[in-house]
Amino acid sequence: MKMRTNHKKHSETLSPIPQPSVAPSRLSRRGVLRSASTLVTLPFLESFGFRRFASAATPTSTTPPKRMIFLGMGFGVTADRWYPDVNTVGEKYELPTVLKPLARHQKDITIIQNLMHQYSADGHSGSTFWLTGANRYAIPGQSFHNTISVDQVAAEVLGEKTRFTSIQLAAKGAANDGHGPGSSLAWNRSGKPVAGLDTPVAAFHRLFSNDTTPLAERQQRLNEQRSVLDTVLADAKSVGRKINRTDSQKLDEYLQSVREIEVRLAKEEAWLGVEKKSPKDKVREPKESLEGVEEIRMMYDIMVAAMQVDATRVFTYRMPVDSMIASLGATMSAHSMSHYSEGERRTVSETRDKTHAKLLAEFIDKLKASKEPDGSSLFDHVALTIGTNLSSVHTLKNCPTLIAGGGAGFKQGRHLVMSDPKTPLCNLWLSTLRGTGINATSFGDSTGLIDELFTA
Repeated sequence: MKMRTNHKKHSETLSPIPQPSVAPSRLSRRGVLRSASTLVTLPFLESFGFRRFASAATPTSTTPPKRMIFLGMGFGVTADRWYPDVNTVGEKYELPTVLKPLARHQKDITIIQNLMHQYSADGHSGSTFWLTGANRYAIPGQSFHNTISVDQVAAEVLGEKTRFTSIQLAAKGAANDGHGPGSSLAWNRSGKPVAGLDTPVAAFHRLFSNDTTPLAERQQRLNEQRSVLDTVLADAKSVGRKINRTDSQKLDEYLQSVREIEVRLAKEEAWLGVEKKSPKDKVREPKESLEGVEEIRMMYDIMVAAMQVDATRVFTYRMPVDSMIASLGATMSAHSMSHYSEGERRTVSETRDKTHAKLLAEFIDKLKASKEPDGSSLFDHVALTIGTNLSSVHTLKNCPTLIAGGGAGFKQGRHLVMSDPKTPLCNLWLSTLRGTGINATSFGDSTGLIDELFTA
């Protein structure tokens, strides 16, 4: 399959870290900050300046854009009820009972078995490494390490001309109900968590509410922020290189943050004065009290509305777990549910799975019903994945994985079982990137594309 190659590299490699010419103890805190700034690559920063998104508010392409959606479920699934029979692969497979609500979309979804992350070792981090595939213990002496998530790689390309480069949705308390560290599913190039919008109200206002502050005042706020950044960059050109190796590692993270601040300020400035569009399907402001099932349903509606106005093209959603099963009438914690055997725990787990399938089917209904200017649907151009890093309990093999949509050019409507039970989940992430036209040669611990996704 011929892939489009429109990926642009956005991150630059820093200059080699210089060794200290004076003892670290002789450096003042101010001196360290000033020394830190000298490693900024000035040509890179200048070319990444505030004119970059000058035409962002006036997109001209009539071709429907590609979009990606990643839906993370947290505490696994009911493993012996969620997966189809491994002996029935291809198109003529039977959906398991808990996935029957998806029957009307069976030709448009694919379930993949035998995907996993080789480095996964923490049974309570169902989402932390799901989109990264990172080795938590990759750096000696550190108990936690992560890398960039696949959605953020995609956002660097797909988010160039939208108001929001990407949108991270989450749920309050998600860090305590099977998702693990991080405030969303997304991680930046420094392996740091990207903050998530943890209520439908927050997501609604972020995407659709117009700032009533006068334009001149907003411009002044930006100018003040710009002044702070200019001062940092001025320091970069004026100080010596007097930091030790430990400080240089902290410096890398700091400089990455400066780059990200610059991009955000540039994008915000480009969109100043551009009124936010209203979606074709009117979305009412959600109530603060939404939790569980209704919270998920509203977040799905908000995503559809955001795609209708092309506010962003990359979404992640770290879905609620405890509040979800509570909204189904359960009186136990999600962690307790995940350790099911028979009885009430199993019943709750299966009900949770069936409810996710029902909500996903409704989401697909709406994606199919929402038409693009050329007559195609949103669903025709979206690459959607729902899953988690856990299968059940603390089991980290055979990550539950369901994909849908036409955005990545995958042949849908099948049950695929990888011949190698340790096939990297990152092979799917790489295939998704390549299928949407992003020229990535590798991702995480990927060993190649999943060729079966592109062929009959």
